[in-house]
Amino acid sequence: MKAIIDAAHEVQTWMENRSWRFCFIGGLAVIRWGEPRFTRDADATLFTGFGDEDEYIEALLATYPARYPDAKEFALRHRVVLMKTTSGQDMDISLGGFPFEDHSIHRSSKFEFAPGILLRTCSAEDLIVMKAFADRAQDWVDIEGILIREGEILKWNIVDEELPPLCDLKENPGIVPRLQTLRSKLRIK
Repeated sequence: MKAIIDAAHEVQTWMENRSWRFCFIGGLAVIRWGEPRFTRDADATLFTGFGDEDEYIEALLATYPARYPDAKEFALRHRVVLMKTTSGQDMDISLGGFPFEDHSIHRSSKFEFAPGILLRTCSAEDLIVMKAFADRAQDWVDIEGILIREGEILKWNIVDEELPPLCDLKENPGIVPRLQTLRSKLRIK
């Protein structure tokens, strides 16, 4: 795990030196807010907006090796740069452009993962939104861990504001009731 934290710190420093707006999501954020679990890579959202992705992709791939051929074309098509850090750790950099991604980066904060290593991660509320939107089995396990650990201190107004429009885009209105059912089951108000 230390190798992933060190690699994330390296990339964070590189992005901060460029004044790029980003935050770590996925497994690193789960370690901060939920039930810690093994993660094989680091995931981040980098706010590029729409139309300027090229410059971000080119800068990342000029510094960090791509994990696959045609990485730039893949990144433009799927809005994610699949790369390796200089130490060889896998990292996925999602290219954010939607208001929710902008808001989640704005709400992010730093957390000390190891002595002297602070990483910027999304908030617990934004992690719940991301995990619910992804709607995979492991995501719901992660959400339950966040609810158990953070419980009553969560700012549900953020989740209630951000999640429904994303579910509408995905045309999956069942996600919100599923989250409400889980909250009720765990007796979290």
